[in-house]
Amino acid sequence: MRWRRGRGKGMIEDRRGEGSGSPLGELSRLGGSFRLPRSRGGSPLGIGSILVFLLVAGVVWYLSSRGDDGSAPDPAEDELADFVGFVVEDVQTFWQTDFVEAGRTYQVTKLVLFDGQTETACGLGTEETGPFYCPGDRKVYIDLGFFRELAEGFGAPGDFAQAYVIAHEFGHHVQTLLGTERRVREAQERSPGQANELSVRMELQADCLAGVWASSAQEERLLEVGDLEEGLAAAASVGDDRIQRSAGERVDPETWTHGSAAQRKQWFTEGFEGGEVRSCDTFGASI
Repeated sequence: MRWRRGRGKGMIEDRRGEGSGSPLGELSRLGGSFRLPRSRGGSPLGIGSILVFLLVAGVVWYLSSRGDDGSAPDPAEDELADFVGFVVEDVQTFWQTDFVEAGRTYQVTKLVLFDGQTETACGLGTEETGPFYCPGDRKVYIDLGFFRELAEGFGAPGDFAQAYVIAHEFGHHVQTLLGTERRVREAQERSPGQANELSVRMELQADCLAGVWASSAQEERLLEVGDLEEGLAAAASVGDDRIQRSAGERVDPETWTHGSAAQRKQWFTEGFEGGEVRSCDTFGASI
């Protein structure tokens, strides 16, 4: 993807290195997230392990104290943060224009970069959640480490794979502004048995909205050879069926909340080829 450094910094809230967050419990009322399976484990800390822990903590503190801002700089991660800023600005500039043409007002929001965990209006956000949108504060949250896992663990490398993830989360912001998120939550409360299906339709619509933005990026000549394929690979890699298989679970469509790999690719393509919001009626279509 063609991009330039220095754009979008005003739309980024950088909390990396803060280690903020308190045990507020599970995130609730997410507009959408990429939930990936991770290994879980741990053992009680004995005297020996506590001493090792303190030694490691001391080394980490010493190394992190070398930078002027209290952290050792990471050029690769800083470049990735710049890339995220560029995409965030381009995505929101597109939606601002689209909303104006439709006689609406788009509310610019921020993407929060964090590592480890951070507080949100939806509860405590952690790296285990993956990227997510919180309707409560209308912000997108991303731990940059997710992109490494997306590439290495799920076979979806490339900068446009990362751009797809960002555009998907801002698709949830668009849904909130249009009232779609509220209507879906109300429908889920009225009909709990349809909660998962409604969630899938909302997630697929966010995929489609990401495709609409991707279409505009192509018109801007930001896309390079292979970018579209990277986006499609990323959409497929986070399909519920693939995630269940990778976690060693039985593939069970009744438990899906985001859609299958094929569905996610299909609706990203629908948005890309249609290039308009009206291409994204996942609630009226057969999925």
